Amino acid sequence: MKKSLIVISVLLSFGIYQRALAQKNTPDLNKQIHKYVKSVIGKKVDRGECWDLANQALILINADWDKRYIYGTAIDPSNEEVFPGDLIQFENIKIRYTEENTTYTELMMHHTAVVYKVLGNGIFEIAHQNTEFSGKRVGISALNLNYIISGDIYFYRPTKKLSSNKL
Repeated sequence: MKKSLIVISVLLSFGIYQRALAQKNTPDLNKQIHKYVKSVIGKKVDRGECWDLANQALILINADWDKRYIYGTAIDPSNEEVFPGDLIQFENIKIRYTEENTTYTELMMHHTAVVYKVLGNGIFEIAHQNTEFSGKRVGISALNLNYIISGDIYFYRPTKKLSSNKL
């Protein structure tokens, strides 16, 4: 019994250590986006459209992006670490999961969100607005990539604009 408790304690400590290390390694631009998103939770950003949250965050940090739906450098969440402050674009996503004998289906046909927390491998809290649960205000919800049954999801790491000093 003691041995099991020690193993569980070590595993929990390792998980906490890994999350703390990931937060320490979070890129600076991501930290700035996360700080901004944290400051607007529960508030309406711009018109309250999902895209407005990403737009305002990227403008604030002077990021380089296409001003449409490519929010920086594309990253692959199955091969690269995802950090709070990374941005997500959903296209025709269908999510299905079961909780307490009830099956839920969610659709995100064309939607934008920001990673708020990384909870585990492929499991996140995301910040977004223009949703059924938070309306035109920024809210936080869960996203488990394992529950996606169709559609495309794109993750982006914000990048700084290169200065265009001309002589």
